[in-house]
Formats: sequence, structure tokens, C-alpha cells
Amino acid sequence: MSLTGTPFLYTTIAFAVIAMVLPFALWTRMKGPKALRHAARALMLLFAQATAITLVFVLVNNSNNLYDNWADLLGTGNHVQKAADLGADGTGGIAYRKLPKVHQTFTQADGPGMHAAGGVKVTQLKGRVSGVSGEVYVWLPPQYDDPAYEDKKFPVVELLSGYPGSAKAWFGSAHAHEQLEPLMRSGKVAPFILVSPRTNLIAKIDTGCANIPGTVNADSWLSIDVPKMVMDNFRTEPAPDGWAVAGYSAGAHCAAKLAVAHPDRYRAGVSLSGYNDPIGERNSLASQNIEVRRANNPFVLLKNYRKPPRVALYYSGEANDGYQAGVAMEQIAKAPTTVRVVFLPRSAGGHSMALWRPQVPTVFRWLTMELSQKDNRQPHKGSPTPRVPSSAGSRPAELASGTASRAGAGQKR
Repeated sequence: MSLTGTPFLYTTIAFAVIAMVLPFALWTRMKGPKALRHAARALMLLFAQATAITLVFVLVNNSNNLYDNWADLLGTGNHVQKAADLGADGTGGIAYRKLPKVHQTFTQADGPGMHAAGGVKVTQLKGRVSGVSGEVYVWLPPQYDDPAYEDKKFPVVELLSGYPGSAKAWFGSAHAHEQLEPLMRSGKVAPFILVSPRTNLIAKIDTGCANIPGTVNADSWLSIDVPKMVMDNFRTEPAPDGWAVAGYSAGAHCAAKLAVAHPDRYRAGVSLSGYNDPIGERNSLASQNIEVRRANNPFVLLKNYRKPPRVALYYSGEANDGYQAGVAMEQIAKAPTTVRVVFLPRSAGGHSMALWRPQVPTVFRWLTMELSQKDNRQPHKGSPTPRVPSSAGSRPAELASGTASRAGAGQKR
């Protein structure tokens, strides 16, 4: 029975109801020795507590897409078949763009939100460069199957979940496709193909989207194998101009790192409540030693470029939860690199989907603008981002869009 499936949810609800009814029905009807009756009543109470805790966990997990299956929950899953040393660029010297096309079979994905807005497709991909295997979810914009667009190629946004987190989260919890479909139909947002690959590759540990020889090649999985498969199976714009990567929490760190590390593969990166130094997630492989930390820190990577990369970055977050990371990047960025930083107050939702979900439309409007500029991109103009801004009295829509007032820094909400 699937961890996130409807049958398991209904079974859990049924057991919780039974556990609640049993004490009312049997408490005073117990027969036998006093010790036996006490033991039976204690078991009923324990059963009620266990079923209640299980039901709460299932509801939270289905709402936030933390664990996709039993293997993820129990820590028995491992999606790494091999982890060769692929070198600094993560290719291992392979001309991956010249490899034979990868023809994948896609099926309708199951779970909350997977059938909405035209439905989300899923496939199981074996990465030929990275040695990683895992599921990849794909959603196609409403224009994709329209005969009027049969010759059009579409831009792509790769969506990365946090840790722990399921690749379904952007669809099941953030409702990205449901929010964006009407905006794409109306022309307010470009018709992006949304791609969400598995990021939790090793049991009970965050890879930090790093390539670590002998352990995992998460970077190559996300920036080479997954994009090539998508390009081989769908009408996509070429990289890097038609490609972006976005994430929240640990996925935000990955998105910023991939965009800065590979400006030849991505034109833009979005970090929602992310961090630059991998030590931001202490359970990350990328935080284990200083060399790996520096190699996977977008701030260090950007600072060390002799010629700044042509990439646009979007950082949003609360104080000490994503905002300072964006300010740091903004301060060292030089044209043609651009950085947009959005401050969000604690009252906007905290480190959760309540904060990230409302930002989806605004983020994709920004991506629409950035990816449409191609070679004519110019750095953003405007006043420097203040270190201690306030959004007191701002509406939720303003908080999500980054237009919140920064006056009254001393006020509390």
C-alpha cells in the first residue's frame, strides 16, 4: 500500500475511528482478573495514541510531501548505482550532448494534485553520466499540445524540493501547476515546462546537490542527465537561454549553486529560503569538509569568477532564513550577473509551504522576464537592498511579490 496513496489514508482514518470507539464500547465491559482488565485498557489507550499519531503524520506528509514512499521513510532507499570521478565539470569527459537520445516512457503520476491542471507525468530515469536512478515528474503547459504551437519550443524550469522532500512537492504541496496554468493561458506567464526530479538520493542524508566521487554525483544527475532526458523527449528551448532552476530550503541552495556553477546550462536560478554555505543543512554531504563546502557554495563560486557569469538570481527569505544569503550575493554580483533579493517577515509563513506557495506566481513572472531577455539582459536598477528592512502592515500579496513597504523597521507585527 502506497505511503501517499488514498487507500492508506482511508485505512489510517478507519483505524483512528475504531481506536476512539473501542474505549467507549468496552471500557466498563471488561471481564476477568483486575490486572488483565487494566492491561487491556492500557492497550486500547496505546492503540488510540498510535493511530492518532499515525494519522497526523500521514496528513502532514501528504500536505508537505516529505516522504514519497516507504523506502524514503524507513531509510532503505538508495538511488546511486555508481559514483565515478566525473571531474570539475561533472561530465567525466563525456560529450553528453552527443550521446544517443534517451527515449523515456511517461505515465500519469498518482497522488494529491497530480491529476490537476492537465495532469503530471512521471518516468523512471537511469542517469548515464551520473550513475543515479530516480523518478522525474514533468508537467506540460496548456499550449504544448495546441496545434497552433506544434512547432514551438518551450522554456524549462527545473524544480527542486527540500530535505527531506519528495519530487512531488512542487505539484502536490506548492500547487505550482495549478497556480500557473491560468497565468499561462492568459499570457501573464510564459508557457514553461515544469520538471521535478528526485533530489533525495541516499537514505537519511542530503546530498547537497554535490558530486562526491565514490558516494554520489547529484550535480551531474540534476544538471546533465535530467535536462538531457527532457530535451530528448520534449520540445524544449536550448540551454542555457531557455532553462532555469528553482528550489526551496535545501533545494534553494541547490538551485543557486547549480545556476552559478553552470551558466552554460541555466540562465536563471531561484532560491526560496535557501542558504549559500552547505553547512546550512548539517546533514548534508556537501558540508563534511571545507573543500567540498567551498566547491558547492554559490557565494564562493560567484566571487571566484574572473569573468562574471551571465546568470540571473532570485533570492527571497526571512531574516536569518534566506534573506542574508541573497544580500551577500547581491553585494558581490557584477554585470552581467544580476541578483534580485526579496525580504519576507516572520509573519509571512515561516520556513514552510505557507511561505513558498504564494510566491510561485511572482517567481514565474520574474522568470518570464529574465528568460525572455536573452542576450540583451541588463542588471537591475534601483536602490541597494537594506540590511534590516521591515514589511510591517503589508498585505500577503505584497509580501509574495516583494513590493512590501520597508518603512518602520522598528515596528513589530
